[in-house]
Amino acid sequence: MKVRIDPDLCIACGMCEEICPEVFELGEHETAQVINKPDGNEDAVLDAADSCPTNAIETEE
Repeated sequence: MKVRIDPDLCIACGMCEEICPEVFELGEHETAQVINKPDGNEDAVLDAADSCPTNAIETEE
C-alpha cells in the first residue's frame, strides 16, 4: 500500500496521528507527514483516511 498526504488539504487536526502513530505524525509545517511505510498497519491507515475531515490522506494498493 502507498499512502500520501495532500499538504494543501491537511489542516493538522491530528486525527491520523492519533489513529496510527506508527505511520503518521504532525510535521513542523503544521501538516501531517507519512513517517513510515504502512506495512502491517494497513487497516489503521485506512481508518485514518476515512476519519480525515478534509480527505487529505490518499491511499493506493
